[in-house]
Amino acid sequence: MKFVDEARIRVEAGNGGRGAVSFRREKYIPKGGPDGGDGGDGGSVYLVADSGLNTLVDFRHHRIHRAAHGEAGAGRNRTGRSAGDLEIKVPVGTRVREAESGETIGELLVHGGRLLVAKGGFHGIGNARFKSSTNRAPRQSTPGSEGERRDLEMELILLADVGLLGLPNAGKSSFIRRVSSATPKVADYPFTTLYPNLGVVSAGQERSFVIADVPGVIEGAAEGAGLGLRFLKHLDRTRLLLHMVDMAPPDGATDPARDVRLIVDELRRYDADLAARERWLVLNKSDLLPEAEFTARRKALLESLRWEGRVFAISALTGVGVEELVRALMARLEELGQRFGDSAEATEAEPEAWDPLA
Repeated sequence: MKFVDEARIRVEAGNGGRGAVSFRREKYIPKGGPDGGDGGDGGSVYLVADSGLNTLVDFRHHRIHRAAHGEAGAGRNRTGRSAGDLEIKVPVGTRVREAESGETIGELLVHGGRLLVAKGGFHGIGNARFKSSTNRAPRQSTPGSEGERRDLEMELILLADVGLLGLPNAGKSSFIRRVSSATPKVADYPFTTLYPNLGVVSAGQERSFVIADVPGVIEGAAEGAGLGLRFLKHLDRTRLLLHMVDMAPPDGATDPARDVRLIVDELRRYDADLAARERWLVLNKSDLLPEAEFTARRKALLESLRWEGRVFAISALTGVGVEELVRALMARLEELGQRFGDSAEATEAEPEAWDPLA
């Protein structure tokens, strides 16, 4: 199934049913009085998060969603039937905005979560409700109110604990294949990853985390070049970033320090908050260089960047250093969960990451 992470739809709630104008007409009961019933409420439209869905592709073909109208009231004080609510299933992680204003309506982050996006119309009032001591035979009623109508923009943002960053062919897909059951495409040419991939990483009994791999970011991504910018939003909810660096580029002329600065610069152009998130440096493809040469390149890179954060040397292909990295990630994620939790005050206390461009 094709991965689709953006969709635009129109939702229309049902109108409320009209109230009835009626008078009681029975033998031997003259002037029976008003007995027009109220109408029914219109159906509302809800978005419901479903963990069984992982793409918005269905909304490319089904763009208009309408709830039913409430039924009109009737004589003998009969109330019209209220319409049922319309529930639209969307993937967990969907963010919803009002298309015209751009205002965020809400996010659906847990399975079964419901979000009201269009309120159904209120029912009309029948003439029986207008009876009073001075108005014994009212002939007025009210129509039901119209249901809300909205154009919505939906955006799927994957839920992951760790996000992978790097230039094309840095080894991100090989890494996620190594540590999880995900099977993204791996090849010796750029942009083999066309869509985000998620993998669940096991770090021991009942200890795991989710990692996200997005297409590689290239220079000019903030202006629309390449594929990475479109999918950087899938790193918004991650708590930690892994910056993958190719230490043995095929042309041999690429400067790893320049590559790191390039990625961070594009991140800052895209979202300053994402660029400031805690980020670890992962030096990949250590198996392709003699130990002495790899050590020398590592030293030169860290000195050039004046790197003060955590750094790991691995080979995603052979697995060297990967287990140590996974253990460190699990420990850090547990620490972040205990220290910061979900409260706004705790989030503000989180230390800022070191920025090589500062």
